[in-house]
Amino acid sequence: MGAVPRALRRVVGAGLLAGAAGLAYARCEAEMFTLRRVTVPVLPAGSRDLTVLHLSDLHLTPTQTRKIEWVRALADLEPDFVVDTGDNMAHREVLPHLLHALEPLMAFPGAFVMGSNDYFSPHAKNPARYLLPDARSPRVTREPDLPVRKLAAALSEAGWIDLDNNRARATIGGLDVALVGMDDPHIDRDEMPAPDPATADADLRLGVVHAPYVRALDALHDDGAELIIAGHTHGGQLCVPGFGALVTNCDLDRGRAQGLHGWPGARPDEFGGHGSTWLHVSGGLGTSPYTPVRFACRPSATLLTLTAR
Repeated sequence: MGAVPRALRRVVGAGLLAGAAGLAYARCEAEMFTLRRVTVPVLPAGSRDLTVLHLSDLHLTPTQTRKIEWVRALADLEPDFVVDTGDNMAHREVLPHLLHALEPLMAFPGAFVMGSNDYFSPHAKNPARYLLPDARSPRVTREPDLPVRKLAAALSEAGWIDLDNNRARATIGGLDVALVGMDDPHIDRDEMPAPDPATADADLRLGVVHAPYVRALDALHDDGAELIIAGHTHGGQLCVPGFGALVTNCDLDRGRAQGLHGWPGARPDEFGGHGSTWLHVSGGLGTSPYTPVRFACRPSATLLTLTAR
């Protein structure tokens, strides 16, 4: 009888050791910043390539000096345009550090939308909530406790376009680009701007939103966006090799938790994809400070190369 408890202890001990090793690795992976490169055939025939740097979900705290320096170094890519899809802040005193991180990139044209964690500081949650069909907290009615207005003002003063429930027009690499964005659907701040028939004449129609909720993607698609750029999902953050993301923290399907896809159907260049638009979802560069781990899902920014169709 004594052999059974010893065998059980070995199994339990091995399981605990494996769990500790996995947790240690997941903590390290959260610091393995990666640049992804994606090509999107979305420009008019004969156009030269454009590069768009997509940043999302930094969830920055003042002590994350390695992340700050990594983001600053992205300026070496010399993108034609920068798109920041929100959730930049994870600490009430982080704004000077965030602006220091973004400062070299603000030398380039850009646009931004806010995410919930640009308005409200993070707090501890039960991780099991993320497995629910709708993991959101009850509708937020309190005043923001993060310096979101100061962040928006600083980015705007640098020349970046505020696309929160807004439209704009920009010349990028000699092309006329119509931009439309929405504030964060995750906290019900999204409102589609009034239609503008003039956007039909643009060389490119670009939609931007933080959280890729179905209603937001449908609205941008119906508006005529040829490329939609979003964040929020963290690529799933904790993924299973061979299976992928467990959740997206919104109603987007798990298969589109990260990377380039089509919306609402197949990719626009694939058979049966007529009527779909391109959708790029960033895996993001951070995590909540209360869950500073990633598994099989490295933190990332993406350099999108837009090419002629």
